[in-house]
Amino acid sequence: MGDAVVVIGVGNPDRGDDAAGRRVAAALRGAVPGGVVVMESDGDPAAIMDAWSGADLAVVVDAMVSGSVAGTVRRFDATATPLPHSVNLASTHGMGAAEAIELARSLERLPLRLLVYGIEGTDFHPGHEMSPAVADAVEVARGMVLAEVCDA
Repeated sequence: MGDAVVVIGVGNPDRGDDAAGRRVAAALRGAVPGGVVVMESDGDPAAIMDAWSGADLAVVVDAMVSGSVAGTVRRFDATATPLPHSVNLASTHGMGAAEAIELARSLERLPLRLLVYGIEGTDFHPGHEMSPAVADAVEVARGMVLAEVCDA
């Protein structure tokens, strides 16, 4: 892609809290500075790596399960080190954003800088609505990511 800044919202819109990353991406459209690409992904590792190819900064937003309170938003710099073992990015299939990050690291295909925003979820059942705590956290994460890309 070759864009300087890419925001990738990851998740499944039909699985409750798993939609958090995609909702953040949708909320950022039209609010980010020119030149910032905002996209949504189902978590396919190849698509994620393609999306950040050539980027100076990639920001990945995804639901996570870490044992924190629902709606907690955490920021990780995954440029030099893997995500903590206690943090699992939600994935509705075998591989997702966390696996894309580590695969890209081993293939030396990480962007120059990679930030991950995780939103703690609790309900990932098919057909469920997003929990209120996670819906509120989407706005918090949106503000954090917007500040990040405006400073890039």
